[in-house]
Amino acid sequence: MFKRHRRLRSSQSMRDMVKDIYLDVRDFVYPLFIEEEKGIKKEITSMPGQYRISLDMLEPELAEIWELGIRSVLLFGIPLSKDPMGKEAYNDFGVVQEAVRFIKKLYPEMLVITDVCMCEYTSHGHCGILSGPHVLNDETLYYLSKIAVSHAKAGADIVAPSDMMDGRILAMRKALDNEGFINTPIMSYSVKYASSFYGPFRDAADSAPSFGDRKTYQMDFRNTKEALREAESDLEEGADILIVKPALAYMDVIKRLYRRYDVPIAAYNVSAEYSMVKAAAEKGWIDEKGIVVEKMYALKRAGASIIITYHAKDIARWLKNNEID
Repeated sequence: MFKRHRRLRSSQSMRDMVKDIYLDVRDFVYPLFIEEEKGIKKEITSMPGQYRISLDMLEPELAEIWELGIRSVLLFGIPLSKDPMGKEAYNDFGVVQEAVRFIKKLYPEMLVITDVCMCEYTSHGHCGILSGPHVLNDETLYYLSKIAVSHAKAGADIVAPSDMMDGRILAMRKALDNEGFINTPIMSYSVKYASSFYGPFRDAADSAPSFGDRKTYQMDFRNTKEALREAESDLEEGADILIVKPALAYMDVIKRLYRRYDVPIAAYNVSAEYSMVKAAAEKGWIDEKGIVVEKMYALKRAGASIIITYHAKDIARWLKNNEID
Protein backbone atom coordinates (compact mmCIF):
# COMPACT_ATOMS: atom_id res chain seq x y z
CA MET A 1 0.00 0.00 0.00
CA PHE A 2 1.11 3.56 -0.65
CA LYS A 3 -0.48 6.91 0.15
CA ARG A 4 -2.17 8.83 -2.67
CA HIS A 5 -1.12 12.39 -1.91
CA ARG A 6 -2.18 13.49 -5.39
CA ARG A 7 -5.84 13.19 -4.41
CA LEU A 8 -5.58 16.64 -2.81
CA ARG A 9 -4.01 18.18 -5.93
CA SER A 10 -6.57 16.95 -8.46
CA SER A 11 -8.08 20.36 -9.37
CA GLN A 12 -7.60 24.08 -8.82
CA SER A 13 -10.58 24.14 -6.47
CA MET A 14 -9.15 21.24 -4.47
CA ARG A 15 -5.74 22.88 -4.23
CA ASP A 16 -7.32 26.18 -3.17
CA MET A 17 -9.34 24.44 -0.47
CA VAL A 18 -6.41 22.69 1.21
CA LYS A 19 -3.70 25.36 0.93
CA ASP A 20 -2.41 26.71 4.23
CA ILE A 21 -0.32 29.73 3.14
CA TYR A 22 -2.02 32.94 2.05
CA LEU A 23 -0.88 36.23 0.55
CA ASP A 24 -2.59 39.46 1.56
CA VAL A 25 -1.70 42.93 0.31
CA ARG A 26 -1.44 44.00 3.95
CA ASP A 27 1.55 41.66 4.36
CA PHE A 28 3.73 43.92 2.22
CA VAL A 29 5.83 47.01 2.90
CA TYR A 30 6.83 49.15 -0.08
CA PRO A 31 10.17 51.01 0.08
CA LEU A 32 10.35 54.60 -1.17
CA PHE A 33 13.46 56.64 -1.98
CA ILE A 34 12.82 60.31 -1.24
CA GLU A 35 15.01 63.01 -2.82
CA GLU A 36 15.50 66.38 -1.17
CA GLU A 37 15.62 68.04 -4.60
CA LYS A 38 12.51 69.27 -6.43
CA GLY A 39 10.84 68.10 -9.62
CA ILE A 40 12.42 64.66 -9.57
CA LYS A 41 11.00 61.29 -10.49
CA LYS A 42 14.00 59.42 -11.80
CA GLU A 43 13.99 55.70 -12.51
CA ILE A 44 16.79 53.79 -10.82
CA THR A 45 18.73 52.22 -13.69
CA SER A 46 19.61 49.03 -11.82
CA MET A 47 16.07 48.67 -10.38
CA PRO A 48 13.55 48.94 -13.24
CA GLY A 49 10.20 50.28 -12.05
CA GLN A 50 11.68 51.91 -8.93
CA TYR A 51 12.23 55.65 -8.63
CA ARG A 52 13.93 58.37 -6.65
CA ILE A 53 11.14 60.85 -6.02
CA SER A 54 11.13 64.36 -4.60
CA LEU A 55 8.40 65.42 -2.19
CA ASP A 56 6.68 67.65 -4.73
CA MET A 57 6.30 64.61 -7.03
CA LEU A 58 5.27 62.14 -4.35
CA GLU A 59 1.49 62.63 -4.19
CA PRO A 60 0.61 60.60 -7.35
CA GLU A 61 2.86 57.78 -6.15
CA LEU A 62 1.13 57.70 -2.78
CA ALA A 63 -2.29 57.75 -4.44
CA GLU A 64 -1.33 54.71 -6.52
CA ILE A 65 0.02 52.87 -3.49
CA TRP A 66 -3.14 53.59 -1.50
CA GLU A 67 -5.46 52.62 -4.36
CA LEU A 68 -3.65 49.28 -4.67
CA GLY A 69 -4.36 48.57 -1.01
CA ILE A 70 -0.78 48.86 0.23
CA ARG A 71 -0.88 50.37 3.70
CA SER A 72 2.80 50.34 4.77
CA VAL A 73 5.83 52.16 3.36
CA LEU A 74 9.51 52.22 4.34
CA LEU A 75 11.29 55.54 3.76
CA PHE A 76 14.89 56.13 2.71
CA GLY A 77 16.18 59.68 2.29
CA ILE A 78 18.66 61.15 -0.18
CA PRO A 79 19.76 64.52 1.26
CA LEU A 80 21.17 67.47 -0.63
CA SER A 81 24.25 67.64 1.57
CA LYS A 82 26.37 65.09 3.41
CA ASP A 83 29.08 65.46 6.02
CA PRO A 84 31.24 63.16 8.19
CA MET A 85 28.72 63.28 11.06
CA GLY A 86 25.60 62.70 8.95
CA LYS A 87 23.89 65.75 10.44
CA GLU A 88 21.00 65.76 7.98
CA ALA A 89 19.89 62.38 9.31
CA TYR A 90 18.75 63.95 12.59
CA ASN A 91 17.69 67.32 11.20
CA ASP A 92 14.08 67.73 12.36
CA PHE A 93 13.33 69.27 8.97
CA GLY A 94 15.37 66.77 6.95
CA VAL A 95 14.17 64.89 3.90
CA VAL A 96 12.74 61.86 5.70
CA GLN A 97 11.16 63.94 8.46
CA GLU A 98 9.40 66.13 5.91
CA ALA A 99 8.33 63.07 3.94
CA VAL A 100 6.75 61.56 7.06
CA ARG A 101 4.75 64.75 7.68
CA PHE A 102 3.70 64.92 4.03
CA ILE A 103 2.49 61.31 3.92
CA LYS A 104 0.69 61.54 7.26
CA LYS A 105 -1.10 64.70 6.17
CA LEU A 106 -2.41 63.06 2.98
CA TYR A 107 -2.88 59.52 4.29
CA PRO A 108 -3.13 59.49 8.09
CA GLU A 109 -3.81 55.73 8.10
CA MET A 110 -0.70 54.88 6.09
CA LEU A 111 1.80 53.04 8.29
CA VAL A 112 5.07 54.94 7.87
CA ILE A 113 8.28 53.11 8.77
CA THR A 114 11.57 55.00 8.67
CA ASP A 115 15.00 53.54 8.09
CA VAL A 116 17.32 54.68 10.90
CA CYS A 117 20.91 54.71 9.70
CA MET A 118 23.65 57.15 8.75
CA CYS A 119 25.06 55.71 5.53
CA GLU A 120 22.87 57.84 3.22
CA TYR A 121 23.88 60.98 5.14
CA THR A 122 27.60 60.59 5.82
CA SER A 123 30.14 61.78 3.28
CA HIS A 124 32.12 58.56 3.82
CA GLY A 125 29.09 56.29 3.36
CA HIS A 126 29.56 54.25 6.52
CA CYS A 127 26.78 53.63 9.03
CA GLY A 128 28.32 55.47 11.95
CA ILE A 129 30.89 57.91 13.28
CA LEU A 130 34.48 57.31 12.19
CA SER A 131 37.83 57.45 13.91
CA GLY A 132 40.30 57.03 11.08
CA PRO A 133 39.08 53.98 9.15
CA HIS A 134 37.15 52.55 12.11
CA VAL A 135 33.41 52.88 12.78
CA LEU A 136 32.95 53.76 16.46
CA ASN A 137 30.18 51.70 17.98
CA ASP A 138 29.33 53.46 21.25
CA GLU A 139 29.75 57.00 19.96
CA THR A 140 27.39 56.18 17.06
CA LEU A 141 24.57 55.13 19.41
CA TYR A 142 23.95 58.71 20.48
CA TYR A 143 23.41 59.86 16.90
CA LEU A 144 21.24 56.89 15.96
CA SER A 145 19.03 57.68 18.95
CA LYS A 146 18.76 61.30 17.80
CA ILE A 147 17.62 60.08 14.37
CA ALA A 148 14.99 57.77 15.86
CA VAL A 149 13.59 60.51 18.09
CA SER A 150 13.56 63.00 15.20
CA HIS A 151 11.59 60.54 13.05
CA ALA A 152 9.13 59.86 15.87
CA LYS A 153 8.60 63.59 16.39
CA ALA A 154 7.77 63.91 12.67
CA GLY A 155 5.10 61.24 13.04
CA ALA A 156 6.78 57.96 12.08
CA ASP A 157 4.74 54.96 13.18
CA ILE A 158 7.75 52.62 13.40
CA VAL A 159 11.50 53.23 13.42
CA ALA A 160 13.72 50.61 11.79
CA PRO A 161 17.42 50.75 12.67
CA SER A 162 19.59 49.13 9.99
CA ASP A 163 23.07 50.17 11.15
CA MET A 164 24.08 46.98 13.03
CA MET A 165 25.82 48.76 15.91
CA ASP A 166 25.79 46.77 19.15
CA GLY A 167 23.42 48.18 21.75
CA ARG A 168 21.50 50.48 19.42
CA ILE A 169 18.09 49.06 20.30
CA LEU A 170 18.57 49.74 24.00
CA ALA A 171 19.86 53.25 23.28
CA MET A 172 16.93 54.05 20.98
CA ARG A 173 14.35 52.57 23.31
CA LYS A 174 15.62 54.72 26.18
CA ALA A 175 15.75 57.83 24.00
CA LEU A 176 12.27 57.29 22.59
CA ASP A 177 10.80 56.59 26.02
CA ASN A 178 12.50 59.65 27.54
CA GLU A 179 10.89 61.82 24.85
CA GLY A 180 7.44 60.36 25.47
CA PHE A 181 7.37 57.95 22.51
CA ILE A 182 6.80 54.86 24.62
CA ASN A 183 4.36 53.44 22.07
CA THR A 184 6.62 53.81 19.02
CA PRO A 185 7.71 50.28 17.99
CA ILE A 186 11.21 49.39 16.89
CA MET A 187 11.46 47.14 13.85
CA SER A 188 15.07 46.06 14.10
CA TYR A 189 17.26 44.88 11.26
CA SER A 190 18.42 42.25 13.74
CA VAL A 191 19.90 39.82 11.25
CA LYS A 192 21.54 41.83 8.48
CA TYR A 193 24.34 40.20 6.55
CA ALA A 194 27.27 41.77 4.73
CA SER A 195 25.81 40.75 1.39
CA SER A 196 26.44 41.15 -2.33
CA PHE A 197 22.66 41.43 -2.79
CA TYR A 198 22.65 45.15 -1.84
CA GLY A 199 24.37 46.53 -4.94
CA PRO A 200 21.38 48.17 -6.70
CA PHE A 201 20.18 49.69 -3.41
CA ARG A 202 23.45 51.56 -3.05
CA ASP A 203 22.82 53.09 -6.47
CA ALA A 204 19.32 54.03 -5.36
CA ALA A 205 20.27 55.60 -2.04
CA ASP A 206 23.78 56.91 -2.81
CA SER A 207 24.97 54.92 0.18
CA ALA A 208 28.02 52.98 -1.00
CA PRO A 209 30.99 53.34 1.40
CA SER A 210 33.78 55.50 0.02
CA PHE A 211 36.38 53.05 1.31
CA GLY A 212 36.49 49.53 2.71
CA ASP A 213 33.33 47.55 3.39
CA ARG A 214 30.85 46.92 6.21
CA LYS A 215 31.99 43.48 7.27
CA THR A 216 33.08 44.61 10.74
CA TYR A 217 29.50 45.50 11.67
CA GLN A 218 27.21 43.67 9.24
CA MET A 219 27.07 39.92 9.80
CA ASP A 220 29.15 37.11 8.31
CA PHE A 221 26.93 34.75 6.31
CA ARG A 222 29.27 31.87 7.10
CA ASN A 223 28.19 31.98 10.75
CA THR A 224 24.91 30.27 11.71
CA LYS A 225 24.68 30.84 15.47
CA GLU A 226 25.31 34.57 15.34
CA ALA A 227 21.80 35.22 13.99
CA LEU A 228 20.18 33.89 17.16
CA ARG A 229 22.54 35.89 19.39
CA GLU A 230 21.81 39.12 17.51
CA ALA A 231 18.05 38.55 17.56
CA GLU A 232 18.01 37.66 21.23
CA SER A 233 20.03 40.75 22.15
CA ASP A 234 17.66 43.00 20.22
CA LEU A 235 14.60 41.49 21.86
CA GLU A 236 16.14 41.84 25.32
CA GLU A 237 16.91 45.50 24.53
CA GLY A 238 13.35 46.28 23.43
CA ALA A 239 12.85 45.40 19.74
CA ASP A 240 9.25 44.66 18.77
CA ILE A 241 9.77 43.19 15.28
CA LEU A 242 12.82 41.40 13.84
CA ILE A 243 14.01 41.79 10.24
CA VAL A 244 16.11 39.28 8.31
CA LYS A 245 18.00 40.86 5.40
CA PRO A 246 18.49 39.64 2.67
CA ALA A 247 15.52 37.30 2.41
CA LEU A 248 15.86 34.58 -0.22
CA ALA A 249 19.30 33.22 0.61
CA TYR A 250 18.45 33.31 4.33
CA MET A 251 15.08 31.56 4.59
CA ASP A 252 16.72 29.05 6.94
CA VAL A 253 17.41 31.96 9.30
CA ILE A 254 13.84 33.25 8.98
CA LYS A 255 12.60 29.79 9.93
CA ARG A 256 14.92 29.56 12.94
CA LEU A 257 13.78 32.93 14.27
CA TYR A 258 10.14 32.09 13.61
CA ARG A 259 10.40 28.87 15.59
CA ARG A 260 12.33 30.40 18.47
CA TYR A 261 10.80 33.84 19.07
CA ASP A 262 7.16 34.74 19.51
CA VAL A 263 7.37 38.10 17.72
CA PRO A 264 6.62 39.18 14.14
CA ILE A 265 9.39 38.32 11.67
CA ALA A 266 9.95 40.55 8.63
CA ALA A 267 11.86 39.49 5.53
CA TYR A 268 13.55 42.15 3.39
CA ASN A 269 13.43 41.00 -0.23
CA VAL A 270 16.35 43.20 -1.23
CA SER A 271 17.35 45.12 -4.33
CA ALA A 272 19.43 42.51 -6.20
CA GLU A 273 16.79 39.87 -5.51
CA TYR A 274 14.36 42.23 -7.25
CA SER A 275 16.69 43.33 -10.05
CA MET A 276 17.67 39.80 -11.05
CA VAL A 277 14.02 38.91 -11.58
CA LYS A 278 13.37 42.08 -13.57
CA ALA A 279 16.44 41.54 -15.77
CA ALA A 280 15.59 37.91 -16.52
CA ALA A 281 11.95 38.81 -17.21
CA GLU A 282 13.00 41.53 -19.65
CA LYS A 283 15.04 38.91 -21.51
CA GLY A 284 12.03 36.63 -21.63
CA TRP A 285 13.87 33.95 -19.70
CA ILE A 286 11.36 33.62 -16.84
CA ASP A 287 7.69 34.09 -16.02
CA GLU A 288 8.00 37.18 -13.80
CA LYS A 289 4.67 36.85 -12.03
CA GLY A 290 5.18 33.13 -11.42
CA ILE A 291 8.66 33.67 -9.98
CA VAL A 292 7.63 36.59 -7.76
CA VAL A 293 4.56 34.84 -6.37
CA GLU A 294 6.56 31.68 -5.67
CA LYS A 295 9.15 33.77 -3.78
CA MET A 296 6.49 35.44 -1.66
CA TYR A 297 4.85 32.14 -0.73
CA ALA A 298 8.29 30.76 0.15
CA LEU A 299 8.98 33.66 2.51
CA LYS A 300 5.58 33.25 4.15
CA ARG A 301 6.18 29.50 4.44
CA ALA A 302 9.52 30.15 6.12
CA GLY A 303 7.76 32.22 8.78
CA ALA A 304 7.80 35.84 7.62
CA SER A 305 4.54 37.61 8.43
CA ILE A 306 5.84 40.91 6.98
CA ILE A 307 7.60 41.18 3.62
CA ILE A 308 9.47 44.33 2.59
CA THR A 309 9.69 44.16 -1.19
CA TYR A 310 10.03 46.32 -4.30
CA HIS A 311 7.59 43.90 -5.96
CA ALA A 312 4.78 45.10 -3.65
CA LYS A 313 2.90 47.18 -6.24
CA ASP A 314 3.02 44.38 -8.81
CA ILE A 315 1.79 41.85 -6.26
CA ALA A 316 -0.98 44.20 -5.15
CA ARG A 317 -2.17 44.54 -8.76
CA TRP A 318 -2.16 40.78 -9.27
CA LEU A 319 -4.11 40.25 -6.06
CA LYS A 320 -6.58 42.98 -6.97
CA ASN A 321 -7.15 41.46 -10.41
CA ASN A 322 -7.45 37.92 -9.01
CA GLU A 323 -4.40 36.84 -11.01
CA ILE A 324 -2.79 34.95 -8.13
CA ASP A 325 -3.97 31.47 -7.16
